[in-house]
Amino acid sequence: MPNPSSPEQPPANLGTTRRTRLTAVIVACALFMQNLDSSVVATALPTMAKAFGSDPVRMNVALTSYLLSLAVFIPASGWIADRFGARNVFRLAIVVFTIGSVLCGLSDTLAALVASRILQGLGGAMMVPVGRLLLLRTAAKTELVAAMAWLTTPALLGPVVGPPVGGFIVTYLDWRWVFNINIPVGILGFVLVTLFVQDVREPPRGRFDVRGLLLTGMAMAGTMFGLETLGRGVLPPGVSEAMLIAGIIGTVGYVWHARGHPAPLLDFTLMKLPCFGVAFTAMMLFRTGIGAIPFLLPMMLQVGFGKEAVESGLITFASSAGALCMKPAAQRALRRFGFRDTLIWNGALSGVMLALCAAFRPTWPAAAIYGVLLIGGFLRSLQFTAYNTLAYGDVSRARMSAATSLYTTGQQLAATVGVSAGAVSLELARTFSGHETPLPMDFSVAFLVVAALTTAAAPVALLMPKTAGDDLTGRHSGTNEDGKTVAAAKPEA
Repeated sequence: MPNPSSPEQPPANLGTTRRTRLTAVIVACALFMQNLDSSVVATALPTMAKAFGSDPVRMNVALTSYLLSLAVFIPASGWIADRFGARNVFRLAIVVFTIGSVLCGLSDTLAALVASRILQGLGGAMMVPVGRLLLLRTAAKTELVAAMAWLTTPALLGPVVGPPVGGFIVTYLDWRWVFNINIPVGILGFVLVTLFVQDVREPPRGRFDVRGLLLTGMAMAGTMFGLETLGRGVLPPGVSEAMLIAGIIGTVGYVWHARGHPAPLLDFTLMKLPCFGVAFTAMMLFRTGIGAIPFLLPMMLQVGFGKEAVESGLITFASSAGALCMKPAAQRALRRFGFRDTLIWNGALSGVMLALCAAFRPTWPAAAIYGVLLIGGFLRSLQFTAYNTLAYGDVSRARMSAATSLYTTGQQLAATVGVSAGAVSLELARTFSGHETPLPMDFSVAFLVVAALTTAAAPVALLMPKTAGDDLTGRHSGTNEDGKTVAAAKPEA
């Protein structure tokens, strides 16, 4: 096998090598399992709420607890992958995630479900960033756009098939099967990683930052659960406020700690890199708005419109189908228009399409709803491909694990905030309107709030030069043997 420190170069047409494609597809099997799980659970929440005797709106804790677990444990993923080998950690993550799925299916109370989702999150916290790290260390610079498409295309099958599968399961079978379907996928992923994926590692950067993990965990858990429960009557008075204060203390404490630590878990000095800094900042805003969709859309269709879960799933899948259609065109679009212009105009259009969801009503023709969701998913997919590729364009190999940890932590944090923002907006709209059960107009308010967050990401791209990322696509000039162009932003030494 080729040495991972010297990835074989792709063909001159900026495609991908066989080794890169194989690694991307195998890693995507695990991401397929995770994305399938998230979309199936979102569709099944109203039915699960009836089984647990809980308010459907407050069932979003089943989504938030998982996302929060990801955000708490992801910072440690880069160091652990370097210490024990990315392949070993990735395989173990698949096992933990699968066991967590089994326990979710055995849960009889909401508390047990939340605890099992947290265990799932621990597995996912290693699975997502370490899988991406395996691919980043396998692919050459000029392969990154195509490699990310190869990675995310199979993974996007999860959200495509998840809503209809989830709707079918909770309509005709027991809701517990929404978790049991992860078992065969987990076994297959483990076998494929063992047989075909290389063990790629770098020497760890110093000792493990235990204090940093504790502080980031305190910051994430306190802030997220504080925001999630504030003013909702879920916890005793004062508990939500205390958690928010703890989150703020943890955040300040970690920032102070990281300034003096030689190898912090989350290395904020990466924000000084032009491509990484802009991509990370814009991605956080964009993903916050988009992160609310898996919660708001199925809830609106089932609770607001009164549709069956299977009907909701068949409609919701259109958004992910649109994302799947974009992947083959992503590299051509970025090469033609460049990263900056794509992120500005495509980001603005994505916000508009999300805002159109606020106009959905039960009287809308199904074709019109499908059209909005399909186009919106198409645009959002291009935006995420651009962010996920550009972020690593100027990161050196030695800092790739640190960059992956920070970027993936930001992704999950933004998704968690998105679910909370959607739930809080919906709760406030319902409270002010005096509706015991959310009506379509209440969902409209929530969609407009998250659409504003999504649209705010577009102007951030103005901070980057027009030539940013040109070396990743070969735009405007030919590439040399290292896959770089004179016009593009130079990677760090």
